[in-house]
Amino acid sequence: MKGLIHIYCGEGKGKTTAAVGLAVRAAGAGKKVLFVQFFKDGSSSEIPPLEALPGVELGLCRTRRGFYFQLDEAGREAARQDFSSLLESALRRAEEGVDLLVLDEAFSACACGVIREERLLEFLRAKPEGLEVVLTGRGPSDRMLALADYITEMKKLRHPYDKGVPARRGVEY
Repeated sequence: MKGLIHIYCGEGKGKTTAAVGLAVRAAGAGKKVLFVQFFKDGSSSEIPPLEALPGVELGLCRTRRGFYFQLDEAGREAARQDFSSLLESALRRAEEGVDLLVLDEAFSACACGVIREERLLEFLRAKPEGLEVVLTGRGPSDRMLALADYITEMKKLRHPYDKGVPARRGVEY
């Protein structure tokens, strides 16, 4: 079966949730899943159940740095090194024999320059034939959109955060 490329993007809630759902479905079908997160430190509530699922491997950077826009140049350089290394490790692992590769917050990582979009595009153009790939985040480039087979945009119509309600564990993270 030919693997396809999925994009879950937009300003609304649900991008990571959709990616987790597909990872669970693939694992339930006996597929090997590699779920990689950028800009998240492994403390989100989806991580423990994913870790417990047979066939699911996680790629995480557990270093807690805070928001990228708040980092000084040394912090940004450390993030670039960590996330570039995480991406390269994930791409190598995907080429070794994974059925589904999820790159959560890949578009944010590209936009901030902590991973090179050109490297990701190069991989997607030459990915293993049967590899299914999911990319999430806000603001995918036109070049990324052109490669996708599925594009789902999450559109925020209303969100409690706009009224000052902070993110809630188990719902937003």
